[in-house]
Amino acid sequence: MQDPEYQPPVNPLPPAVVVVFLIMAGIEAMLSLGEAGMIGGRDAVGWRLGMIRDYGFSGDLFDWMLANGRFPLQEVARLVTYPFIHLGFTQSLFAMVLLLALGKMVAEVMGQFAFLTLFFVSGIGGAVIYALLLNDPIWLVGGYPSTYGLIGGYTFVLWRTLEGQGARGAEQLRAFTLIALLMAIQLIWGILFVVGTQWVAELAGFVCGFALSFVMAPGEWARMRDRMRRR
Repeated sequence: MQDPEYQPPVNPLPPAVVVVFLIMAGIEAMLSLGEAGMIGGRDAVGWRLGMIRDYGFSGDLFDWMLANGRFPLQEVARLVTYPFIHLGFTQSLFAMVLLLALGKMVAEVMGQFAFLTLFFVSGIGGAVIYALLLNDPIWLVGGYPSTYGLIGGYTFVLWRTLEGQGARGAEQLRAFTLIALLMAIQLIWGILFVVGTQWVAELAGFVCGFALSFVMAPGEWARMRDRMRRR
């Protein structure tokens, strides 16, 4: 019989976060083991490039779909598959760390459905805005736009918490410290090294996640109804 006062040393992760993490980790494990020559033989070396080609997001391809008014399901699906493919182990590792840390918080505060909505819709929004604003031929892959959407959710919760504590104006801006820090790192990295334009998709993902929180966060519907009644 389990002790009712027993507390696990590590708080269990919400199932939705675990499922997304396992998919991301499983794909990266397969690709990394293939590149190391541990599975798949010689052909495994090209698995990553093949998956980027088959499941990554192409801004040029998206522009073609818009111009021709044709949206094949296989190509549209890239909007939800590209976050699970990474350029390498290091990129995937940081994405998974952000996923676990921020996904746990968002799922516990807003619910697992909200977590999935923020993750996938932010990824879709980040890719679409990336394609519309830029003409970059580089394919977009990696979970950062989606995890930045979770940062948007985290920022929203912190922002509302500070508001509830009576913070106003500049004090509430503390909620945006994390995204400001990440963007500053991007800027410094861009000055020191040649980097791509994926930060556009990441920032767009953050904006999508923050905006979605106005309807996904607990109590926001009631807040909106109260404002409408006051008008």
